[in-house]
Amino acid sequence: MRSNLYILLFMTAITIVLGFMLSIAATSLEARQDFNVEVDIKKNILSSLNIPEDKDQKISQEEIEKLYDENILTINVGEDGKRIETGGIPVYIAGESDEISGYSIPVSGKGLWSTIYGYIALESDGETVKGIKFYKHGETPGLGGELEKEWFTSNYIGKKIYDPSGGLVSIEIVKGVVNPNNEKAIHQVDGISGSTLTTKGMNQFIKEDLETYKPFLDRVRAGEVIL
Repeated sequence: MRSNLYILLFMTAITIVLGFMLSIAATSLEARQDFNVEVDIKKNILSSLNIPEDKDQKISQEEIEKLYDENILTINVGEDGKRIETGGIPVYIAGESDEISGYSIPVSGKGLWSTIYGYIALESDGETVKGIKFYKHGETPGLGGELEKEWFTSNYIGKKIYDPSGGLVSIEIVKGVVNPNNEKAIHQVDGISGSTLTTKGMNQFIKEDLETYKPFLDRVRAGEVIL
């Protein structure tokens, strides 16, 4: 019969060996996990800018990396909207100085149950929505969770975040369907049934994040090229 000391030593040894093996596994997978996160971020930035245009096209991680490197320039801008080398907030630019096709910026904030993360992209005029992508949230499937679906996000395309007087008004998710005869329709998108609190939070944080980028967007709207 095994003594209690033997059993204790045996369990201790097993625990140490298993812990060591788990540590090795976690360390060896960390680089791959970091790579996967980085690729996913690039994929969502590209998606907000409608790259590639075919939404159903399946692309590999290597293809995502290639598309990003060929199409996206990342810069940081300061409080005055000018490019800075360190600090500031990121802007993802699609195209080149003589042919910029869009700007993508991160948006995030509280919905009903979770923090919602995404990117909103604007055309080269700095005020027309080119696309929007929500990629991480914990909202209710079938209700607030519909925010990630193309039927909803496609409503943003072509909408204006500035009013005719030059004020930043963002894009409002309304209850029900947008009235096309309403003069504010160009700043509104159809709502999601049963998700009042989710969309209220989205309206708030999207406007707040656009306000943060207003100095940069004002420069773009004035025709200034920032690369």
